[in-house]
Amino acid sequence: MLSLNAPTSLSLTHHHHRHRRSHHHHRLKTHVKPISATIIPSSTPHPQQQLFYQPFRPPAPDAPIPSHFRSLDIGGRIETVSNRLGLWFEYAPLISSLLREGFTPSSLEEVTGISGVEQNRLVVAAQVRYSLLQSNIDPDILSFFDKGGDSLLYEIRLLSAQERVAAAHHLAEKRVDPRGAQELARAIKDFPRRRGDRGWDWFDYNAPGDCLAFMYYRQSREHGDSLDKRMATLEKALEVAETEKAKKALTEELERKYDDADDEKSELTDGVKVPVVRMKTGEVAEATTVVLLPVCEAREGVDAVLGAPSECRNLGEFGIVTAEKGWKRWVVLPGWEPVVGLTAGVVVAFVDARALPWRVNRWYKEEAILVVADRGSKEVADAGFYLVAVSGDNGSGGEELKVERGSALKERGVEKSLGRVVLVVRPPREETEDQLRDEDWE
Repeated sequence: MLSLNAPTSLSLTHHHHRHRRSHHHHRLKTHVKPISATIIPSSTPHPQQQLFYQPFRPPAPDAPIPSHFRSLDIGGRIETVSNRLGLWFEYAPLISSLLREGFTPSSLEEVTGISGVEQNRLVVAAQVRYSLLQSNIDPDILSFFDKGGDSLLYEIRLLSAQERVAAAHHLAEKRVDPRGAQELARAIKDFPRRRGDRGWDWFDYNAPGDCLAFMYYRQSREHGDSLDKRMATLEKALEVAETEKAKKALTEELERKYDDADDEKSELTDGVKVPVVRMKTGEVAEATTVVLLPVCEAREGVDAVLGAPSECRNLGEFGIVTAEKGWKRWVVLPGWEPVVGLTAGVVVAFVDARALPWRVNRWYKEEAILVVADRGSKEVADAGFYLVAVSGDNGSGGEELKVERGSALKERGVEKSLGRVVLVVRPPREETEDQLRDEDWE
């Protein structure tokens, strides 16, 4: 858009111009300055930058000025705002009116002492309160925000009218602080986007407390390495949950965690730890170091473990991997610490986790598992898990591979194993929060 700006020296009244046009014609020419042309970028975005349609949303209506303030002139409005006369939602609309009169936030701050940030909070909070008033909210709930409520109502500004009413009820009934109001608004806004997440259907979107409880529940699942933090966050979720369905689900989840805590205490007493990890999609491609190991099926028994290659080497300028013998199944794992440096490693593939000595009442009991064993460490010790051969359950009389605790083998007088278990690997999945932890072993 092209804008032409004429200098003020050419501005003449109609009377002066009519009577002195001819007399001062030559003088006007000497005072004429060049007209400046400035190219102002158009506010309309380039068509290629409009990636999606954004519907027009009119600005929220300003809260009306109270009747006893409407007759005030500019000076009176400034004095009212400066001295904060009345309740916050009564003088907040005066800020909007002063801005419309030509004040800027900075100039208004100079005369009233109220910063631009606080001006914005007061104006927006007054708009939110006015929308609640129009929604016919309970007057007792609305009166809760009469003193200092601007910092609370400001936090729920992005919610819809219906969501604001529900959130306001929650804020008033629970006596929530501004930080809690911010969390509540975020939880309500985020809840519909989480459809399909684990546990989402336990909670009710129309209950603000359930939205907040779901957010805490999701956070608890991020504390996979700390059972105490996970339990504390679940207790927090149960505290704010509103519906019976949500409370029941969270209570059951907490009971499972208390059982985990008891098992963890006994596990710590034994001092037995085995790393359990879940593969991530693309993790091998991103790894700087990888390990190549032979794989055999658990049902193939002892012969497969003993017959698998024990050594692989990188030969030549290209580092070509060469095994001591041919083998039909291999797996590439990232260079995790337990598997790096294994000289006689082997991987056993189990069709599910029930062949392993952890609790079978978990939902992952039918998940495929890879067990990495060190055939160079066959001596059985109390503190450890070992790969052994047992009689098959299918009546065929053959042997199948299984993982057992070292202490249990010792009790039966078993001194030798096929190898010590150094790592358990779970398959890649889109959802990775429910990884097995060390305390899942019995």
